Amino acid sequence: MDALSEALLAGADPAEIERTPLPDHYQATHLRVEDRNMFDGLPERDVRKSLQVGPVPMPELAPDEVVVAVMASSINYNTVWSAMFQPVATFDFLSRFARQGGYASRHDQPYHVLGSDASGVVVRAGAGVRNWRPGDHVVISCVQVDDQEPATHGDGMLGAGQRIWGYETNFGGLAHYTVVRASQLLAKPPHLTWEESASVLLTAATSYRMLVSDNGARIKQGDIVLIWGATGGLGGYAVQLVKNAGGIPIGVVGSEEKAALLRALGCDIVINRRDIGLGGDDALTPDRTIELGKRLGRAIRAAVGEDPHVVFDFIGQATFGISVFVVRRGGTVVTCGSSTGYQHQFDNRYLWMNLKRIVGSHAANLQEQWELNRLMRLGNISPVLSEVFPLSEVGEATRRVQLNQHVGKVGVLCLAPREGLGVTDPVTRARLGHERINPLRAPRSLAPVPAEERAA
Repeated sequence: MDALSEALLAGADPAEIERTPLPDHYQATHLRVEDRNMFDGLPERDVRKSLQVGPVPMPELAPDEVVVAVMASSINYNTVWSAMFQPVATFDFLSRFARQGGYASRHDQPYHVLGSDASGVVVRAGAGVRNWRPGDHVVISCVQVDDQEPATHGDGMLGAGQRIWGYETNFGGLAHYTVVRASQLLAKPPHLTWEESASVLLTAATSYRMLVSDNGARIKQGDIVLIWGATGGLGGYAVQLVKNAGGIPIGVVGSEEKAALLRALGCDIVINRRDIGLGGDDALTPDRTIELGKRLGRAIRAAVGEDPHVVFDFIGQATFGISVFVVRRGGTVVTCGSSTGYQHQFDNRYLWMNLKRIVGSHAANLQEQWELNRLMRLGNISPVLSEVFPLSEVGEATRRVQLNQHVGKVGVLCLAPREGLGVTDPVTRARLGHERINPLRAPRSLAPVPAEERAA
C-alpha cells in the first residue's frame, strides 16, 4: 500500500493528506486494448477473463478535477458491457473523447479503468476547484458534463458532451484512486458506511429521474407504479421512491425468494412473473404479448382495483410490449435501458388510441442527484446493498451481475480494509437501525471500530 493510502487509513488530517505525495501508480480494475477481440468466436463472454486488477499510472490532474481515494465502489451493468466488449468496445468511447484534445487526450490509453460508483476521500483538488478540499468525504456522480455547452445549463443530461464516468471515460471508481470533475461530487451521507454509500448514486438517481423528476413520470400521491425487476439496483430504489412519494408500488420478480426480499423493502403488491406465465425465455409474439398483458392487468386490478399510472421498465425487449399494453389510459411507460434486448415491439394502437406516453430517461443531472442524496442523508431512502467483495475479486462480483445471480447492488471494497468503516454520524445510524439501512442484508454484528478508524 502506498504512503498516502496508509496515512488515510491511519486517520490523517487534511494537512497531512496534502503533504503526503500521490503515488505514481495505483491498483485498478481495468481492461486491456489488446484483449478487445478475445471473445470472438467463443460461445460465452465470461467477464472474469477480461477484467484485470493491477497497477496503472496516476493521470495528470486538470484544473477542474479532484483526486479521490476510493474506499468502496459497486458493480453496475455498464461494467458488464465494458468487460464483454459489447455492445461496443468502450475503447472506442475513449478515442473519440480524446479527439477533443487538451486534458481529454489523457483518456485514450491502452487500458480502461472501469467503475461508475464510488465513495471516498478527496486527496487533491485542482486549481479551479472551489467547493471541495482534501479530507472531504464524498460520493461520486457517474455523470460528467461539459459546463461550457449551453444545453447543459438547461439539463445536464441533454448536453452532447455528457458522458458516463468509468464507462465512456477513463479512470473509473473500481480502483484505489480516481480522477473526476469537481461537479461530480456530493457529500457522503455521514450515517452510511463506505460500501453502503458507494452502492447508491448511479442506480438510485436514475430511478429518481425516471419517477420523481419533472424530466420523468412525475409520480404523485396515490399513483400505482408497476416496477419490473423490482429487487435489482434500479428496482429496489424505485420501490422506495414510490413509497416515499405516497404511491403504491407493484413489484414484479421471478422467484418466491425475491418476493420475500421485495416485501422487506416495503413493496405493497408483489407479483411473481411465473404466476402469470411469463418465463425468462419467452418468444413474445403480438398475440402472446396481449395475452400476458391481460393476465398481468387482471392480477393488478385484483390487488388494487385499478390499472397502473406508470410502468417502470428497464428490462426492454422481454417486457416492453406488455408495459405499453398494461399501463392505464393516459399513463406513462418510463424506460432507461434494455437488459434483455434493445429492439422493442409493441402494438401502437394501445399507445396512440389510449393517449399513453413513453418517456426515455438516462442517468440524472446534478440537481436530481443532489435531491436523491438528500433523501439518503435524511434516511428516507436506504441502500439496497446485498453483498460485498474485495477489489481482488471484482471479476467474481461482476460475473454475478452478468448472470443475474444477485439482488440489489453488489459492493466492492477498494481501499477500505473491511466493512463497517466511514460512519461519522453514529447517532443517526443507531436511530435508523440496521434493518432499515440494510433491508436486503441479514442482520450482522460488527466488531467495535477503533476511534482512529471511524473516519477512515
